[in-house]
Amino acid sequence: MKAIKKIPESDSLEIAEAWIRDTSNLVSPPDVCIKIFELMEDDAASAPALGEIISRDTSLTARLLRIVNSPFYGFNRRIDTVSRAVTVIGTSELYNLVVAVTAVTSFSRIPNFIVNIDTFWRHGICVGIIARALAKRCKILHPERLFVAGMLHDVGSLLFFQHAPELTRELLVSSQGNESQLARGEMQALGFNHAQLGAMLLDTWQLPQELTDAIRWHHEPASARSSRLETAVLHIADAVANHCESGAFYTTPSAQLLIHAEAWNILGLEADDALLTEIIEETRAQYRDAVNLFSS
Repeated sequence: MKAIKKIPESDSLEIAEAWIRDTSNLVSPPDVCIKIFELMEDDAASAPALGEIISRDTSLTARLLRIVNSPFYGFNRRIDTVSRAVTVIGTSELYNLVVAVTAVTSFSRIPNFIVNIDTFWRHGICVGIIARALAKRCKILHPERLFVAGMLHDVGSLLFFQHAPELTRELLVSSQGNESQLARGEMQALGFNHAQLGAMLLDTWQLPQELTDAIRWHHEPASARSSRLETAVLHIADAVANHCESGAFYTTPSAQLLIHAEAWNILGLEADDALLTEIIEETRAQYRDAVNLFSS
């Protein structure tokens, strides 16, 4: 691979912000996301009011009800209305779910000629499923939000595919499925990486701060100063997914399971391949269901 010329550091933020402004015309948050977030800021907001806003979008309503009634959530009784879904899973979780569902359509509008978009989302879904399962094992509150972080953790890569295709193609080939190496190459060339760029973009979608923090630092868990549990979970889940045949980011799985020791320390766990194998096996069916639910 030829040497990559680094741009001046002073230009990095300007370039990142320009990419986001350009891309925001294609992936601005849908009106329903904005209206739900505004209503969530109102302490007097009710489940029926939220349900009424979402129900205006019949396609979104159908998909949300399909998801909350699927084995992905595993509720014993059928949920027939969005307002009932709000009551059962909570306002914040419903907002995260709306973002996840609409993001697949919205972010898939970004043109790229480097990766298969279905493969891209399968990787995100795989990371999300593993992150949710690991968060449950670690007794982290509201583990479902880690699924959303997992789904969206690499959206910054879509901006790299669009705005720097030649550089990204070179870095993908040289990193051979090692996402941390890919992020270091991006940082070396441009002064920012896909994780940081994705977090910046998702800030404009009003995603919760702990999730954007986890996305920003998922390749560098030791650097996280807040949301450290979420960051460590996302880092481990990403590494495991990249090591799996069906959930790898690159065309072939990474040969090694590349997990920072600091991520295990943050979670208070010993590095345990047996635990990860167990989680992969127990989430295999969930992964298949989620792919059908979110990428259809």
